[in-house]
Amino acid sequence: MASTTRQTAPHAPASTAHPTGALIVADHLSKSYPVGTGEVHILHGVSLTVSEGEVCAIMGPSGSGKSTLLYCLAGLEAPSAGDVALLGRSLGSSSRTQLAELRRSELGFVFQSYNLMPTLSVAENVALPFRLRGEKVDASRVEQALASVGLGGRGSSRPGSMSGGEQQRVAIARVLAQRPRIVFADEPTGALDSKAGRIVLSELRRIGSTSGQCVLIVTHDPAVAAACDRVVFMRDGRLARQMTTPTTDGVAAMLASLEQESLEAAGAGADGGAGGGRAA
Repeated sequence: MASTTRQTAPHAPASTAHPTGALIVADHLSKSYPVGTGEVHILHGVSLTVSEGEVCAIMGPSGSGKSTLLYCLAGLEAPSAGDVALLGRSLGSSSRTQLAELRRSELGFVFQSYNLMPTLSVAENVALPFRLRGEKVDASRVEQALASVGLGGRGSSRPGSMSGGEQQRVAIARVLAQRPRIVFADEPTGALDSKAGRIVLSELRRIGSTSGQCVLIVTHDPAVAAACDRVVFMRDGRLARQMTTPTTDGVAAMLASLEQESLEAAGAGADGGAGGGRAA
């Protein structure tokens, strides 16, 4: 958990104070999307801090807003209200160029879609962020990253010749080679077998436990969440609970409880709507 001591972050506006060691700070985030003549509200005033050296998981029933929250925190979607600060920099007051530079230099992303270029070799895919930044490719870092996820010697392979689990490990290696300070992972083990999942989770934990770095994971798997330092639970677009010493059984029980609460709330809303209709 982050210290409650507050200081002005070095790259944020002078009026913005964040907890010491906080790498991710969300301040009353709301997110809605226009649908027809109305709006669908996904996030409702979410505030969250993730500190350096921390691996934090976000869990919740389907439709609770956890992936939307991750995308807003990562600067991939703009919140409708509130602000996000990464490494002390307010995303809301950053230009597109500044956001792009932040994503290229300081952030890593691991998604189920892998985002690999099929025409490039595995090593070229891992090295791609270097080239996009106009930097010389560090071949030793590329090979070391591949070896760390069990793909040493596979640099000349093409993604199309690999299994889904191997492609996910290439995506992890690409992140490892860049050594980002913050990693955002959306269901990073969802398509993997148990062995590949353990490798990926081990590497994410290694990144997150390093001083000056952190990892935020969205997952539906209680075992993955239990391997994290803290689990934040969402329900209906709000933070509902958190667990700082998670266990697989404890996480599963909490998730089941929240799903039951969501079902009961939905049932009560339907009954209220029906009653209102009869009264009218």
